[in-house]
Amino acid sequence: MARDNISQVTEFILLGLSDTRELQLLFFTLFFLAYAMVLLGNLLIIVTVRTDPKLSSPMYFFLCNLSFIDICYTSVTTPRVLAALLSGRKAIAFEGCMAQLFFLHFVGSSEMFLLTVMAFDRYTAICRPLHYTAIMARGACWALVTACWAGGFIHSIVQTLLTLQLPFCGPNTIHSYFCDVPPVIRLACTDTALTEGLMASNSGLISLGCFLVLVASYALILAKVRARLSQGRWKALSTCASHVMVVTLFFVPCIFTYLRPPGTLPADKYVCVIYTVLSPVMNPLIYTLRSNEVKESLWRLCKRCRAF
Repeated sequence: MARDNISQVTEFILLGLSDTRELQLLFFTLFFLAYAMVLLGNLLIIVTVRTDPKLSSPMYFFLCNLSFIDICYTSVTTPRVLAALLSGRKAIAFEGCMAQLFFLHFVGSSEMFLLTVMAFDRYTAICRPLHYTAIMARGACWALVTACWAGGFIHSIVQTLLTLQLPFCGPNTIHSYFCDVPPVIRLACTDTALTEGLMASNSGLISLGCFLVLVASYALILAKVRARLSQGRWKALSTCASHVMVVTLFFVPCIFTYLRPPGTLPADKYVCVIYTVLSPVMNPLIYTLRSNEVKESLWRLCKRCRAF
């Protein structure tokens, strides 16, 4: 069925973070700096991992993929936010809103799955070191990354189709700075209780399920190394601590957003900033500052660049 037959809404109005021009310029500056850090930091990680043979382990293979996902994830929302903050234009076409919703969940859920895979990689390296090379062979790593993207695509298709089948005839004001499932379906001209339940069981339970798997994997790692805290074990714990910080920044706000009763809270749009902007900014900082191997590789890359 064509969308025109089920909807009179041709565009949505994104209220953004503030109506005050001074605050809009402040948010523009902060978002621009954050986006620049995401692009530069993650591109630097990708180039470093791809050009340094010493960073050929599965952990850095997954880190490289995480950096690529972070660039894609932030690019779904931030350029549109920057344009709106600078121009003051808050309208977004219906098709553009649905596209943003699709790619947000596609890339976001792929990142959730990838973070879970990275936790499994750390568990295997620490708890089953003798079998690590066989389990995390290059082919297996590629298969896991492909499964992450496939899982994200399937999840996003379900979310988008559930949203598209709803009739939208007004109002069209979204209390956020980007299109996401919860605020969009609240504008539907029908009872959305069943749809909201399906959305929560999809997005919310995926977030919670991945988070619980992550917590369980790190609990097993801690139980494994607590009695043998040699220097190498401390290094393993330091790596896991970095991963836990990333996971907390990303998963906790997502669980709050997607796995709670329907309703708009004033703090919702600010909570979204944590997992759409802050988490991608922190990823390259956490992984580079807490990894001696990456810092040494970055230094070698800088020296090679200066040589040219």
